[in-house]
Amino acid sequence: MRILFVLFLFVLGCSSSVDEPIRYFKVETPRPFGYVNGDEISQRIIFETRPGISLERASLPGKGPLNRWLNLNDIRVSQADDQHYQIDLRYQIFYAPLEVKALTLPSFELQLNQGEQHLSQTVPAWTFTLSPLRELVVRQTEQGEYMRPDSPPPLLNTRPALYGLLASVVTALALAVALAWQYGYLAFNGRRRLFKKALRTVSGISKNEMATGLQALHHCLNTLNGQPLFVHQLADFYQRHPHYQALHAQWLWFFNYSNRFYFSPGMTVVSGDIQQLKTLCQLARSIERGSR
Repeated sequence: MRILFVLFLFVLGCSSSVDEPIRYFKVETPRPFGYVNGDEISQRIIFETRPGISLERASLPGKGPLNRWLNLNDIRVSQADDQHYQIDLRYQIFYAPLEVKALTLPSFELQLNQGEQHLSQTVPAWTFTLSPLRELVVRQTEQGEYMRPDSPPPLLNTRPALYGLLASVVTALALAVALAWQYGYLAFNGRRRLFKKALRTVSGISKNEMATGLQALHHCLNTLNGQPLFVHQLADFYQRHPHYQALHAQWLWFFNYSNRFYFSPGMTVVSGDIQQLKTLCQLARSIERGSR
């Protein structure tokens, strides 16, 4: 009989533990000391309920002031499944004690629902100590109150930023030099400005100044060739300056037009001739700049 009685009590105890609404409950808190005015305290609540029991989230404390010195800045609830909950709370203290003082985070009730039945679980209060920002007895000197200065902040490592700035400056200078070379602005790069000057000249001539435009273009070709260039020497010219071969048809027109202008009596200049000469200068300038 005694054995049967013990077994009965054991089964009774097990059944009562099975009926508990919360199977596991734990409150994780940080250190209970060393806080000062303005610090934040994080608290985590982990619990597991029986199947069919859910948390009533409206029962959780709301963000904002809880009393005259304590704020709840944030509260987050996460669920791994229907039974496992995790609640993270972040409090902030606004209390300036004159000496070390013990304060308490207030307790609250977690409300649980099982159908129409309402259950609760108490989150216990948590006590911690708060320290003053200044000494209780402030030391005095002849000049008055003695205040200890703040510790200097650590200096940032500026070498990576300096190296990055130097690399950017060098890159910008290299690009500037490359663009100046491309556009023919460098003084020692006179041959890359020949057609630029010719285009400026041709752009401003009239029909009566056609000779000026032809001379400007002849000067460019002769300078590039190193000696006067004639139409039958174009093949040799292209070998030394292959980029200009793309304008072979335009060069043939130029030399034929120049021969007729200088050696055919009664040659009449029309507006289309000036425009065609200007177009040839523009195309040659594009090759000179490396755009074609």
